[in-house]
Formats: sequence, structure tokens, C-alpha cells
Amino acid sequence: MKNLFYFFAILLFFWNCKPNRTQSDTAMSDTATFETEKPRKLKDALNGKFLMGTALNVRQIEGFNPAEMEIVKTHFNSIVAENCMKSGRLVPQKDHYNFDTADNFVKFGEDNNMVIHGHTLVWHSQTPRWFFKDKAGNEIDKEELSRRIKDHINTVVNRYKGRIKTWDVVNEAVLDDGSLRKSKFYNLLGEDFIKIAFETAHKADPDAELYYNDYSTSIPKKREGIVRMIKKLQAQGVPIHGVGMQGHVGLDYPELEEFEKTIEAFSALGLKVAVTEFDITVLPSPWENQGAEISANFEYKEQMNPYPDKLPDSVNTAFNARCLDFFKLFLKHQDKLEKITMWGVNDDNSWRNNWPVGGRTDYPLLFDRKNRPKPIVNHLVDLATQ
Repeated sequence: MKNLFYFFAILLFFWNCKPNRTQSDTAMSDTATFETEKPRKLKDALNGKFLMGTALNVRQIEGFNPAEMEIVKTHFNSIVAENCMKSGRLVPQKDHYNFDTADNFVKFGEDNNMVIHGHTLVWHSQTPRWFFKDKAGNEIDKEELSRRIKDHINTVVNRYKGRIKTWDVVNEAVLDDGSLRKSKFYNLLGEDFIKIAFETAHKADPDAELYYNDYSTSIPKKREGIVRMIKKLQAQGVPIHGVGMQGHVGLDYPELEEFEKTIEAFSALGLKVAVTEFDITVLPSPWENQGAEISANFEYKEQMNPYPDKLPDSVNTAFNARCLDFFKLFLKHQDKLEKITMWGVNDDNSWRNNWPVGGRTDYPLLFDRKNRPKPIVNHLVDLATQ
């Protein structure tokens, strides 16, 4: 009996210690429940505004980094291949296509109900050398180059017809001064190579949306050159549906006002607009106005790699503010923007670590090297859902 008495005494003590649940407590609990139901995923927060995309590298596509792919499935609803669909990777030797990685990339997108973007069909930088040579190693003529462009586009686009929704048909054909780049495509075919590429892609898949893609589009002369080129294509009836603005930006360049002018200028052409390759470098630039010319490389110097171990709080604050400013701009023009695509999943696999100076440590993306969302992710969710 004594033990039973002690048991009930202890039970009564804890019952009296339990706080009463007031109406105020109930309201607070309901509020907390409501807030936890608020979307915390980027793709959900931005639903109905624009797609949230990211670029995938070969190791991710081939399953070597499952934690990174979980980030992709959780936060993104659009994907683009960083390199595996460029002609230099797809067909390094004449008539010998290797679609293994590209097929896995497309399958991942389909399995996860994502919008798949093809990148890229015609680009001067990663075109295999054989593309411009005959069997004897001599340069081909314009008729043969035209045929090879058509054959390549037909081969690739037809393989993924109805599966890849949007394509970068031509990449980086305009220089910063607004003139057309004197690439091997241009030197043999003139500006007609652009027309040929778009017309061929449209015939291969009439339902696909076709984009022109370029970097440093905020430079006024380059913006004007792209607009001039597109107006000429439109006047010829060439099927072009959108423009991709590569968003390789820094903490202090480009000016937001110029970036906004470019969104408005491209939209005024009656085209869809996408920010295709967004990242924010926090490192010093070896040149005054940094673009994204892939062929540019500079010698490593310690002063060009100021944060090898950790990003200082002051720089992290500046990164957050810069990212918020851009997303405020994107949301302001959500009626014009189809998607925003981060160029990479986390800081560790960003190309920014090795370009334009190799061996550096950069912090340009939304997820850190341990696949943790940076605080900016929640800030962006709050911004999109306020």
C-alpha cells in the first residue's frame, strides 16, 4: 500500500506541474503549424513564377554523388547538362556518338518530372577538331560544314524529340562589342550558320523551344548586337523562341540596372527570356569587366585566392545581399522570365573554382561544400512567398 501511495503522489505532482493550455497557447501552436507548412523548397516557393533549374556534371549524372542529386530533386524542377551534351563530348570522333551520359541525364529529368534543357548544339568552344577537317586534315568548304551542322543537329535533336523541351541552339556567337564572333563557323558560312542551326533544329523537333544563349549580355554594345542579330533572324522567318542570359556575375558587376535593361530588351522582341547560368563569384577578378570567355586563363597567385579555408562573415553578408538583389529583380520580371538556372549544385563542384584562375576556392552557389543549404536559401524562400 505504501508503494501505491507513493506512485499516486508522484503522479499527482507531475499533473500539477503540467502547464494549462490556454487559448493563447492554442493560437501560438496553430501559427507554428502554419509556418512549418510554408514551402521551404526553392521550386515550391517559386512555383507559378518561374522554373528553378541547375546544371549537372558527369559524376552527378552517373550516380557518384547521390547527396548532391538529392538537393537537385528537392529544390529544382529544371536541369541542364553542364558538358555532356556539347559536341566535343557527344562525338569526339567522326561518326562515333556516345550518348550514354546524355541518355542518363535525360532519364533522370524524366524520372523526376523536370523540364529538361539541351545545351548546346552549336558552339565554337567545344566543337571537336575533326568537325572542320576532311580525311586529309584540310579545312572543309562551306557546303560540307553546312551538311555537318545539319547532320549533327538532326542526330541529337531527333534522339530526344519530345523529351527535351528547350535547346540552346547557338551559344556565344556575339562579342562584347556587338559584332559577330569570327569563329570557324562564321569564317566559312558567315552569319548564315546561325540561321541554318535554328531552321534545322526546328525541323527536327517542331515542338521544342529554341534559344540563343550568351554571356555578358548586360554590356550595352553586346546587348544591342544580340538584339540586332535576332531582329534580322526574325525578319527572315527563322524560328527562334527565346534568349538565354548567362548570369555569371560578381559582387560588384554587372550593374543591376543594365541586367534589367537586357531582360526588358530581349522580352520586347517577343521572346522568352531565361537566366541560364547563374552564379556569384566572391573572388577578385584578374580583369576589370569579367565575362565568361572560356578560353581566358590567368596564372595562379595567392592574392587571387583570398579565402582558401573559409568565407569571412563580411563577404558572406555581401554575397547574400547580392543574391537577394538579383532575385528581387527576377521576381519583379517574373512575367518575362521562364527560368533561373544555377550553374552547378554546390560550391565544391562549381567551375568558378578553376576559372579564370585555376586552383582557387570560390563560394558562388546556394549550397555549401557539405551539401548544406546556405542561409540565403531560406531568405529566397521568404522573399518568394511573402
